[in-house]
Amino acid sequence: MKQILQDMAKGGTAIVEAPAPQATKNHVVIDTSTTLISAGTERMLVDFGKANLIDKARAQPDKVKMVLEKVQTDGLMTTIDAVKSKLAQPLPLGYCNVGLIQSVGQGANDFNIGDRVVSNGPHADVVRVAKNLVAKIPDNVSDEEASFTVVASIGLQGIRLANPTMGECFAVTGVGLIGLLTVQMLRAQGCRVLAIDYDQTKLDLAKQFGAQTCNPGKGEDPVAAGMAFSRGEGVDGVIITASTKSNDPVTQAARMSRKRGRIILVGVIGLELSRADFYQKELTFQVSCSYGPGRYDPSYEEQGNDYPLAFVRWTEKRNFEAILDMMAGGQIDVKSLISHRFKFENASDAYDLLTSDKRALGILLQYESEAQYRHEKTISLNTVPQYKAGDTIVGFIGAGNYASRMLIPAFKKAGAQFHSIATSGGVNGVIHGEKAGFTEATTDTQAMIENPDINTIVIVTRHNSHAYFVEHALKAGKNVFVEKPLAISHEELAAVKRAYGEAIKANNAPKLMVGFNRRFSPQIQRMKSLLESIKEPKSFIMTMNAGSIPADHWTQDNSVGGGRIIGEACHFIDLMRYLAGSEIVSIQARRMGDTDSVAIVEDKAAITLGFADGSFGTIHYLANGAASFPKERVEVFAAGRILQLDNFIKLKGFGWKGFKKMNLWKQDKGQTACSAAFIDSIKLAAPSPISADELFEVARVTIDIAEQLRTQ
Repeated sequence: MKQILQDMAKGGTAIVEAPAPQATKNHVVIDTSTTLISAGTERMLVDFGKANLIDKARAQPDKVKMVLEKVQTDGLMTTIDAVKSKLAQPLPLGYCNVGLIQSVGQGANDFNIGDRVVSNGPHADVVRVAKNLVAKIPDNVSDEEASFTVVASIGLQGIRLANPTMGECFAVTGVGLIGLLTVQMLRAQGCRVLAIDYDQTKLDLAKQFGAQTCNPGKGEDPVAAGMAFSRGEGVDGVIITASTKSNDPVTQAARMSRKRGRIILVGVIGLELSRADFYQKELTFQVSCSYGPGRYDPSYEEQGNDYPLAFVRWTEKRNFEAILDMMAGGQIDVKSLISHRFKFENASDAYDLLTSDKRALGILLQYESEAQYRHEKTISLNTVPQYKAGDTIVGFIGAGNYASRMLIPAFKKAGAQFHSIATSGGVNGVIHGEKAGFTEATTDTQAMIENPDINTIVIVTRHNSHAYFVEHALKAGKNVFVEKPLAISHEELAAVKRAYGEAIKANNAPKLMVGFNRRFSPQIQRMKSLLESIKEPKSFIMTMNAGSIPADHWTQDNSVGGGRIIGEACHFIDLMRYLAGSEIVSIQARRMGDTDSVAIVEDKAAITLGFADGSFGTIHYLANGAASFPKERVEVFAAGRILQLDNFIKLKGFGWKGFKKMNLWKQDKGQTACSAAFIDSIKLAAPSPISADELFEVARVTIDIAEQLRTQ
């Protein structure tokens, strides 16, 4: 498959070849025939990518604040690395896709292979899209017409929020692609429409669709035009579909509105509102969210759970269907909006036009490549190296942010030989695999696991897939490194233990490792060496100032992420186990609050562990702290001495003869050393860096703690 990506660091737009995605649960795979470039949104993204760092910062002041907070907690160099990594992530462009369904995943039973559909898939010749973002196209609507469905739905959602009635008068500010479609839909609902824009060509189209017009660029006053248009009473509503940093559109909207008028923001504008304008008229102002109800809701979009029609009449998918019905009935004319057509292979020319000609409207990309060339599951990235006996030949599963920023560089530095990188979507594997020197990228994960040329599998996927991949990799006789957690349930843990035991009996002697990197950090290693001289019990206080994550984030979903205790606090359970050097014999956990309103998520809890040697410690996992406080703090009290570590940068010793501090210039949580220890154990046929028994112990204890918190 081939897909268009935008380089957000340097501004280039390119077509990238990648393995074709496979149909997953509640998703379909579509062979694309036509896509529409969304002129406003995509022009903004391309311009942002081409901007320098200062202009990027000015455009996103909220992100600048987050960066400054990260500098305070994690240090300057770590923050710089994170920002560079974020900007280096290319962004898929496009969300107006038309094509034929090529394969159907489990649960997407409303669709069949060969169905002609519209979706919010990106500009790619093959796309995988969730079923609730796909709609069938009526026979009398062409592919080119259908490609306007998604942008039209954005306008339709704004109209639904405005709730117009027949005979009302509305102003549409900014008549680009979405604005012109909004004009037509308001006219179809029996409304009188005033179109406001600086581009006379677009206003001429609006007039063709039945609107009156106002061109401020010619000295015409939008407020006066609105009052005259509404016969002196003020317009009933204003839908703002413009894209500008100016506050003028919202100010003008307020001043031309009647008392208790409605103003809906669909575009992106300045938002310095005048209280007096809104107060005196009791105006309603609302920001419209994309295509409608369901947008950005993982339950709806990813898991395929629909909202009951009786309670949510118009979801984003039903908005798609409504637009298609209007096209089929001739109530929306999009043919007049098509300004340019390009072959997909010439997409760079289309984006040059987009940024150079602000008058461009409907720019279509046409896909003509043969379908059989689109669906290769594995593609070559680099020349196959000459492997040597004893090499650690690695296959990576997953290429997300942590894999690309931390683990892939760490394994490369440790001397691993990269063979394959597997992802479900394909594109991320190509982006990061090519850069890191992988031989190939694939979407066929099982084939990669079974590949006899690969002896080591690294798993960096969502938590609910960890145990599955570990089990299959062990059964295939591979060494396994899995990013925490090892499992999110006792049943999964039992399956992993069985697979490991069977591998040992078969004399495969695989290495099993969990990415508990903190115990390998240089400051923790120093703490461990200092504590070795103390034979009496120790007490630990570990604080994770974890920060708040939305309750609907996948890590908070017990069935996907396992919750934050299993997914994150496990790091500190392992760390305390390591520093104590003794088996965990008791656990006690308490969450904050006893009502469901407080305990929806288990991210505010205290965990006390007891050890066989008499040591004990408490982990404070808290999501309700200040970002300026250290994110991770480790304190150890022993034999009249104290060690205190903040954010893996500053280590202090109190009462230690010959030791006062160990500070680093850059945060080091031990990822590189952890990876190197694992690779060395394979090369040298040495014991695993962490014994399997200890890994299973920490996994079991972590799951027990999570279950204890959930049943309080």
